[in-house]
Amino acid sequence: MLESVLPQVEPAPSNPQPTAPQSTSQGSCVNVFFFLAFLSWIVVLSAIREFTNLGASINPDPGGKITALIGVGVQLILAGIPLAITATFWIQSRYKAIFQAWFLATVYMVFLLPGYLPGLTDIQAQTFLQILGSLVFCVLLVFLIRHREKKADHLQTDLQPPQRSRTKVWLMCFLVAALSSLPWFAWGTFGSVLDTVLGLLFGLVLGLASVLLFYFFIYIPLRSHGSNLWSDYLLAGLGGGAMLFTMASATTFCYGGMQWLLMLILPGLAWILAAILLLDPAMPGPGKTPVSQRAGINTILPLSLLVGLVAAAPLTLIDPDDLPLVASMGSGEILGKAFQAAFISAIIILSIAVVLLIVYRFQRGRPSTEALVTKGPSRGNAILGIATLAAVALAIGVYFFAGQPGWHGERMFVILKDQADVSSAASIKDYNARRQAVYKTLVEHANTTQSDLRLSLDRLGIAYTPYYLVNALEMPDNPFLRFWLSRRPEVDRILNAPLLRPLPSRPPGGEGNITQPPTGTDWNLTLIGADKVWKDFGVTGQGILIGQSDSGVQGDHPELAAAYRGKGGHNDYNWFDPWNHTSAPVDLDGHGTHTTGIILGKDTGVAPGANWMACVNLARNLANPGFYLDCWQFNFAPFPLGGDPLKDGKPELGAQILNNSWGCPEVEGCDANAFLAAVRALRSAGVFIVASAGNDGPKCGSLETPPPTYAEAFAVGSVRSDGQLSDFSSIGPVTADGSQRVKPDILAPGEDVLSSFPGNSYEYESGTSMAGPHVVGVVALMWAANPLLIGDIDRTEQILKQTATPYHGYLPNCPGAKDTPSTATGYGIVNAYAAVKMALGK
Repeated sequence: MLESVLPQVEPAPSNPQPTAPQSTSQGSCVNVFFFLAFLSWIVVLSAIREFTNLGASINPDPGGKITALIGVGVQLILAGIPLAITATFWIQSRYKAIFQAWFLATVYMVFLLPGYLPGLTDIQAQTFLQILGSLVFCVLLVFLIRHREKKADHLQTDLQPPQRSRTKVWLMCFLVAALSSLPWFAWGTFGSVLDTVLGLLFGLVLGLASVLLFYFFIYIPLRSHGSNLWSDYLLAGLGGGAMLFTMASATTFCYGGMQWLLMLILPGLAWILAAILLLDPAMPGPGKTPVSQRAGINTILPLSLLVGLVAAAPLTLIDPDDLPLVASMGSGEILGKAFQAAFISAIIILSIAVVLLIVYRFQRGRPSTEALVTKGPSRGNAILGIATLAAVALAIGVYFFAGQPGWHGERMFVILKDQADVSSAASIKDYNARRQAVYKTLVEHANTTQSDLRLSLDRLGIAYTPYYLVNALEMPDNPFLRFWLSRRPEVDRILNAPLLRPLPSRPPGGEGNITQPPTGTDWNLTLIGADKVWKDFGVTGQGILIGQSDSGVQGDHPELAAAYRGKGGHNDYNWFDPWNHTSAPVDLDGHGTHTTGIILGKDTGVAPGANWMACVNLARNLANPGFYLDCWQFNFAPFPLGGDPLKDGKPELGAQILNNSWGCPEVEGCDANAFLAAVRALRSAGVFIVASAGNDGPKCGSLETPPPTYAEAFAVGSVRSDGQLSDFSSIGPVTADGSQRVKPDILAPGEDVLSSFPGNSYEYESGTSMAGPHVVGVVALMWAANPLLIGDIDRTEQILKQTATPYHGYLPNCPGAKDTPSTATGYGIVNAYAAVKMALGK
């Protein structure tokens, strides 16, 4: 097949200057119609495939990879087969050559298919496999080019590009690359050194493949026939643009995201390549030297470098695994910044193409064209050189003064085999002594079992963060270190710890649409009977400390300011922000302020008399095991600002109840047992862990990400104001760890719940993130009513289950959904009044 689609190049005319079309068939309406039809077809197919892939990767699951592979197969069938037929049998040679280029660009997808084999966030492996696939593709192109030359070795010319032309091409390469990279340097950020090297190499090999295909399968066949110069330019620009669009769409980063950036910026380069090769009077025209000699390293190399550097800018300065995630789609987030940069870069590239068109058109119209071609370096080259140096200097200046210099690579979470057993602490009667015993045992165990590994890492100069709630360390990720660690006897397993690269500026904080607090008790509080608890028992949660792990909290919000334990600026032991290292409570997202208001807001909370401390584990909506443990360790044994969790923690100052309106899916690096040691230790210390069930319902078995999957955590699903199960509420049984455990444990209001929001505002929000805080507030009411229950996790859970209002409503057709407890609704809807009443022994 490949041999049958090689361009059949006919002898060129003796006159090297552009001539009029040789026959009317070359410009016939039929040729133009099919050219435009195929161009539109392959562009639309590529776009549809990438839209499908992007949609599948927003909520990544095993089906995303299958969807991506199916899309490739469909495009190969719907585009590859028609192109193969036209590339073989089309009569008109100029259009036939372009069809051949498009066919090979479509085949390029096959060579990048191995990039789908690694995991969704394993970008280094994806990039490496794409580099190898592209190199193999380049080898194939070289073989085809040599095969073609054997069939067309009679093509010769005496016109060689003068040295000045070669210099011009090199200067043009760096000028275009520097100018088009400006928005990427302003808004992007480099990953690790290895990330950057791999991204650069892939960009360069992609550039080589693109230029080989453009030069030998579009430019040479067009010019070898000596057709009209401007017609050739138009065909090369349009045909090359569609070719580059198809090749860009073939990349496999995260199944959707980075491809769109390349698809936006690369097609415009076809017009620059066409202008340099076709319109520059100093470049060779059709003639009689084998095409490989006519090209040479001084033409192919700079043009490949031009395309490669332009492609490498987003590949190195934007993290591909951030783009397709929900985390990247908020206001001021990376998705918006990346597409802004892509549009600006594309405009810069097209503007340069227009300038080249004007300049070369002017030069070709001058009577001294022959002198322009033959004489040595000119003032124009000097001006171009100065402009290139200025553009490179500008790009460097933007990066160091307006950008974010440094390396910001991914990390990995290394879990050790020897996890401490602190279950015996549950028998300690004194609550604070119990917490102290757990903290001391865990820290000593971590220091002892991690000592050899820490010493080795210190000798290697590798920075790391040790943890004690899970006996683990977090450190920079690279394949060499990962391989060495996997061979260490104390290491159990290594998890990914994806890290969002920093933004040029913090995303703007959102504000709610409601400016005034509620004037009465809202439906969610009356549904569970919280208002009756306040009235009949005089209990509001006083004396109970809540630990929040969320996006943060607006500490001075009217609903929350008085309940903050660190009010008055006493933020030591009360606030920790491992993301941005802020020194006082702040929330740019709103999620944490909303969930905190549900727990204890003055007008919106279940337990308005309780106090809170908080930690930021989700400043942006993609965390990792380390961030989640940072906050659990702080809420359990807080430390001062800048303190060391393993040395300065004070468990007697820690929270008694932890709210967790989050889950850690695989895309964030967690496996089923990532936090199992932590929740067991916290439970042994007498800390009540409430975890929202998740928003992946109504699919059966959708409750699958820790921590709500654990027996040691109390999982909460969502109901509407009419008491019906929310459609989004995740459903058990738990299959992730093979336990078939019945989850959730209970239901609570989670749909259209009014609570506090940043900017002293209020907002209605929905999700199991809103349901969990209701149960946190109920436990605070129970423990405030009967302090003897504090730390008695088993008895507290028993009361919550026994007093829950039975659920009578729609049930999905899932295993165990109609049982008691139900895998969809647990024991029913939490009943604050009945629970507090039973806690008081009434």
